[in-house]
Amino acid sequence: MSTERVAKTLIAMVFIGALSLPASAGTWQHEGGTLTLDEQPERIVALNWAATEALLLLGVTPVGVADRDGYDVWVNEPQLPEEVANIGTRVAPSLEAIAELKPDLIVTSAEMAPAAKLLERIAPTYVISVYKEGSQPFEKASDMLTTLGEMLGREARAESILADIDTTLETQRRRLEAAGLTDRPVALVNFMDARHVRIYAPNGLYQSALNALGLENAWPRQGNFWGFSVVGLESIAPYEDSRIVVIAPTAPGLADTLAASPFWTYLPAVNRHQVYEIDAIWPFGGVFPVKRLATMLTDSLLAGGSDNVR
Repeated sequence: MSTERVAKTLIAMVFIGALSLPASAGTWQHEGGTLTLDEQPERIVALNWAATEALLLLGVTPVGVADRDGYDVWVNEPQLPEEVANIGTRVAPSLEAIAELKPDLIVTSAEMAPAAKLLERIAPTYVISVYKEGSQPFEKASDMLTTLGEMLGREARAESILADIDTTLETQRRRLEAAGLTDRPVALVNFMDARHVRIYAPNGLYQSALNALGLENAWPRQGNFWGFSVVGLESIAPYEDSRIVVIAPTAPGLADTLAASPFWTYLPAVNRHQVYEIDAIWPFGGVFPVKRLATMLTDSLLAGGSDNVR
């Protein structure tokens, strides 16, 4: 056989072999090492809500998730089907419950590093941390979505999701610009009590929405690796040009307490009636909360502010 014919035969064999591999077979590097899949996973367990969200966006229902009931309260969207099993808490999932589900892929983050070897005995384990020191949450969440799309043969869907988010962000930015509402910074806060708020920092997930909307974050300091700091209301006062956006939930009776609070009534944003309120958004999720925040924040700013929470 000629050298040319041998070469053509080898190329054909490689091509036929590639066609015979499952679409999602492959090897991926991750925070826990190397993950190799010989076939597309069908039974997946997610040990945090960012991973749960990514799977649901891709149209894949996990067989088990951590803190299943809490997801419905704090994340809510995309909706988690009722039949999904709970496998314990996010900080201490039950290995027995996970094993009983017979998963062929487990998705987790570095918080579960001590249990990684035990998880790998149950099923191949993909470790990615959306939230860690020095990370950019939206970028990491996008990477997770894209990689899971590759593993599950849903690359096109992952690309479509990210493209839709980009389109939404651009649409909301244009709405704000047309209304002349990008001129003042915004402070995004959750109330801890009548004196203290969790304020979202430039290193958090929400910053991606602010950047895309052309809005300046009123709080200039870095927060913890989750992207927030807990401060007193008086800490917001020096940022006189800022608007205050309160993210639900708020405690019953808070409006009455704030109305009598010198710390609250002193704030320039309160005096200008530039206090806005939006529904709860999970600040430690994946890519989807950025889309939700951009839309709700834009709607709220366009609707106009007040001098108190509802």
